[in-house]
Amino acid sequence: MSERIWTAALVVIGDEILSGRTQDKNVAQFATWLNVQGIRLAEVRVVPDVQDAIVEAVNVLRARNDYLFTTGGIGPTHDDITVDAIAAALGVQVIVHPAARAALERHYQTRGGLTDARLRMARVPEGAELIVNRVSGAPGIKHGNIFILAGVPHIAAGMLDALTGTLEGGKPVLSRTIGAWVAESEIADMLGITERAFDGVAIGSYPFFRDGRTGANFVVRATDPDILNACADMLLAGLGDKGLEAFEGGI
Repeated sequence: MSERIWTAALVVIGDEILSGRTQDKNVAQFATWLNVQGIRLAEVRVVPDVQDAIVEAVNVLRARNDYLFTTGGIGPTHDDITVDAIAAALGVQVIVHPAARAALERHYQTRGGLTDARLRMARVPEGAELIVNRVSGAPGIKHGNIFILAGVPHIAAGMLDALTGTLEGGKPVLSRTIGAWVAESEIADMLGITERAFDGVAIGSYPFFRDGRTGANFVVRATDPDILNACADMLLAGLGDKGLEAFEGGI
């Protein structure tokens, strides 16, 4: 029986990402965090601050993954429409969560008080739970398998920290990297044979051109450490048989 693989999708929301004004840093940190939870980041979609686009992405991705995360669009300004869009996708109303309001009142007590704009950050789709935010006061939001997080990377990281250990997942994916000064096309057949020799293994090939030479790093991934090491050792041996020097850890 094959091992259950838990998957997640990420929807990155924001015109500033699509325009290039802001470079997204969340994909890498989400992928890394999810893997530690035993969950694979299966797909990422970047959408504008447009309700129909958010609704479509949310409904498609939440249906075909165990978890859906969103980043961005939950601040105090008029263009922060993520909560409204996800409520529309779920067919529920938007309400002010009393615990979120209380958290914001505490946070802004010495910062000018809770204005109408700041109160927007207490709005949630009806039926939602809160995700603790120790950084800026405004909580994240959980509704079923949907997790609505901040777009600012260090605030999103704090929310992920609060979620650590709370999601059901499988085994984390382990990896070993092996590098060689060789064009990947020259050893493509060997890579395929090596990968197919083991169940549950994937080998990623990442070529580069450096110092006037062509090389590649090969990342072997698996959830079982014994299978991972057996495959990586077979790859090392195969490179050696071709007279190539292999570099554990990559080049």
